[in-house]
Amino acid sequence: MNTIKQTLRDSAVARWAAVILISIMMFSSYCFYDIFAAIKPNLQAQTGMDNTDYGFIVGAYSFTNVFLAMAFIGGIILDRWGIRKSGSVFITFLFIGTFLTAYGATGTFSNGGFGYEFFSSFLKQYSPELKIMVLGRLLFGLGAETFYVIIDKAIAKWFKGKELALAFAISLGFGRLGTVMALMLSTRLVPDVGMGPIDNAMWFGIVITFVAVICFLGYLIYDVKLDKSKTEKVIDEEEKFNFKEFVGQFSNKSFIYTTLLCIMFYAAVFPFINFAPDLLQNKFGMNPKASGDWVTILPLGTLIFTPIFGWFCDNKGKSATLMIMGSLLLIVSHLTFSLTNLTPIIPLFMLGIAFALVPAAMWPAVARIIPGHLLGTAYGFMFTVQNLGLLGVPILIGKILDIVNKNNQSGEPLDYTLAILLLSVLGILGIVFAILLKKDDKKHAHGLELPNKTK
Repeated sequence: MNTIKQTLRDSAVARWAAVILISIMMFSSYCFYDIFAAIKPNLQAQTGMDNTDYGFIVGAYSFTNVFLAMAFIGGIILDRWGIRKSGSVFITFLFIGTFLTAYGATGTFSNGGFGYEFFSSFLKQYSPELKIMVLGRLLFGLGAETFYVIIDKAIAKWFKGKELALAFAISLGFGRLGTVMALMLSTRLVPDVGMGPIDNAMWFGIVITFVAVICFLGYLIYDVKLDKSKTEKVIDEEEKFNFKEFVGQFSNKSFIYTTLLCIMFYAAVFPFINFAPDLLQNKFGMNPKASGDWVTILPLGTLIFTPIFGWFCDNKGKSATLMIMGSLLLIVSHLTFSLTNLTPIIPLFMLGIAFALVPAAMWPAVARIIPGHLLGTAYGFMFTVQNLGLLGVPILIGKILDIVNKNNQSGEPLDYTLAILLLSVLGILGIVFAILLKKDDKKHAHGLELPNKTK
């Protein structure tokens, strides 16, 4: 391959500015994804939705990525079109989805606002609010999941051979900060349960997503400058996307094990966050504001520890080992929640560390397992199958809650025991795949236990 002279990515200021600008979208999308978690009772009181309806809204995020494989297709589009063109397309879907979801939850829509009559005209067994919010979450998920693939490839483009795991960790940290913002601020932007609309929280979600769109436009300037700073074109067959070559990666057991770990791990974490404040309210008698604040222990822990573990992977290695450790902590955390009455600070803290360990090690590891020109497609495939869990598990949790608590008297706390035990089972499967990954890495020498940083 031809060598390339020094480029913009060799400037630490430029590459960190680029990753921060594009990661603002990670912050805003995670904030909006989790914005309903702490105000679930408010949403249900306002719209009359039950737990299953709420599970459908949460799960709709993953519909296009499961049944249409859009994150996978988006990854292929990314490898063909590049970051700038594909990013512009999918960020548009993300923003439209954010707007529809938020608007559907407002009193403006419920009181006969624009589109209310249309959404009342079909599938009349479902409320107009549920239908527009499901559509919005569907478009939001279509845009967001593919945009995460774009962020991952952008980070690999700027940081491969440098502070790769740390860059992934910082970007993930923006997402965790978004979750913290959602859990703490949403309860402070709405009245007490049943006392009024949740409009302020919804408009806030729209505004921060719009700000993120502006930041992405700023990132595009850096991306153009990076490509122009390459004084020589790299014209090599291994730089060209080849779908047949990607299909060949399914014989790569390390890639398969990493993907399966990804499915189990995220299915045991993200749906939990969406139900966690309600769990704390029902099991520990907390009020909505307190429950939202307590759940922030989880993302705050990841915000602190993910960069630390990312630095460790860059400089010391041991990525496969860290994935095993994180999966084990996940199991212990969920078992503690479901089978004991210990203060929730303990399992939340453990889950926060697990949520830092696995992603900090896993996403950079893919760049070692898969060739760079196939990374967009590989990440897209992983995000697509990951959404199988993100679609099904929230709906299943909602169903379990409605079945287990069907004879509850009005105001009686919900029993979450079986619902959280389900997440423990997912954690057990995750640790099996993490162990198999480490074993396969020893056999094929992908270097997952070696430092990421080469210079």
